[in-house]
Amino acid sequence: MDAIVDTFAFLGKCLYYFLESAMYKIIPKKKKDVAGEIVLITGAGSGIGRLMAIHFASLGAILVLWDINEEGNMETCRLAKEKGDGQVFVYTCDCGNKQEVYRVADQVKREVGDVTILINNAGMVTGKEFLDTPDYMVEKSFLVNVLSHVWTYKAFLPAMLKANHGHLVCISSAAGKFGTSGLVGEYFTLCPYYSASKFAAYGLAESLYYELTLTKKTNIKTTIVCPFFIKTGMFEGCSTKYSFLLPLLDQNYAAQSIVNAILKDEVFLVMPKFIIFLLIIKEMLTPKMCLAFGKYLGMDIFMTNFKGKNLESKRRSN
Repeated sequence: MDAIVDTFAFLGKCLYYFLESAMYKIIPKKKKDVAGEIVLITGAGSGIGRLMAIHFASLGAILVLWDINEEGNMETCRLAKEKGDGQVFVYTCDCGNKQEVYRVADQVKREVGDVTILINNAGMVTGKEFLDTPDYMVEKSFLVNVLSHVWTYKAFLPAMLKANHGHLVCISSAAGKFGTSGLVGEYFTLCPYYSASKFAAYGLAESLYYELTLTKKTNIKTTIVCPFFIKTGMFEGCSTKYSFLLPLLDQNYAAQSIVNAILKDEVFLVMPKFIIFLLIIKEMLTPKMCLAFGKYLGMDIFMTNFKGKNLESKRRSN
């Protein structure tokens, strides 16, 4: 009897949420006010990290900018101050160093206050194949792309829980949903460790979303972003065979889309929408069919002209 009641309750909720979602397609969801919110962005020194900082500055948010590149971070600070009247605080931090993350986090809490919107954006890519990547670069990929999220969550989430207010943002990747070429993954072989680390970052953020929503029943919001590759220095030289299907994303478009998703409390953001179709196809086709589809899309030559190919790594501030 309980199973029947639970089933009907579940179906009723599904119908309600479907109608709610359809309504928001017609009548856009109201954006929340972030004036006075303390927004911390890792990897703020360039790329979409910088652009997001500028957007939030124009909305009156108090900015906390983290980046390993002090010069780039100061330039972001200057641009943000030109755009808005809010305060901007700059910290040099290597997000791949646990002790440094915790130290700078304590400094932020003392000097600025409790972070209410945390955007984990910093990342790195090696651009090397599986066996060509030295162990220390493998470790650094996971330290920056995944474990830094753990450390920042642990540093700033307690205050959010106490206030029952906050927003966690994970900038993952389409590579965190399926492997991509010159990325080793389930079907395709960019950098294998980049793909693996983005899978982990996505899984961590999604699991934390369910814990905060289902178990703890908090008002803390979560946004998980899975963009295709963005036209920043990180993926300079990369291209796709059919750009009308899988274009490299414009930086300004990506940053504005992410900010809008945060303001609307959207849980998932996938860019471009064609990626959703690919995810469905991945689950429906056989492995060999997926290989053929990947070759059709040019996933095997995506990294051919990657400018970072002969570099040890490319650190991301986007």
